[in-house]
Amino acid sequence: MARERASSALTPLTETTLFVGPKIPDEIKRMIPHLTKIDKALFRKILQVIISVLEGKVPDDGLLQKLQSETVTEDVISSLYAGLYSLLRSALRLPQTSLKPEQFKADLGELKIPAELIPDLSSVVFGEKRLAFDAAALQNRNHLPTLDSLRWRVDVAISTSALNRVLEPTVLMELKLSDGKVHTFEVSLSKFHELRYNVAYVLKEMEEIEKKSILKIQD
Repeated sequence: MARERASSALTPLTETTLFVGPKIPDEIKRMIPHLTKIDKALFRKILQVIISVLEGKVPDDGLLQKLQSETVTEDVISSLYAGLYSLLRSALRLPQTSLKPEQFKADLGELKIPAELIPDLSSVVFGEKRLAFDAAALQNRNHLPTLDSLRWRVDVAISTSALNRVLEPTVLMELKLSDGKVHTFEVSLSKFHELRYNVAYVLKEMEEIEKKSILKIQD
């Protein structure tokens, strides 16, 4: 009996993960009850605000507050905005080759999104503005400055205050970054060879990784 229980515990799961991830974000959970209580016109107005943000445009200050009414409070509007934004960002992070419209709609059904709202959400993720969303996300992403130029020269120290004859070469390097900053540093010949070896090693490892079939996108 013990063996049977152990083997059954190792049975693989066949359930698929939703596009929002293995754990549904809290803002999406809080949003869903409100979706069944608002009219479609208000839903589309909130969606337009989110679309403007995804395009990299900054909506007018207080625009969400203008959407509130006697029946829909500011807290409800904020909850709907946060949940819808999280939902759409989760879908837009995935490449279109891995998230199909049919799967997206099925996942929305699993999340208890009202059926009459699903076509509008699908048109945002798979519509003509998808390229604009991707371009805005790429432009606004957090990233480190890149290398614009590299200059170097070899200096030879003929003597120092302690030694009359040194003749030890050093490499003076100047890095200019995309943010305009310039960094200058000096390395010994042995450290320069160590840097050259490590760069070559990293490039070789990158080539090996690119050959892995798991990283190739299948059509």
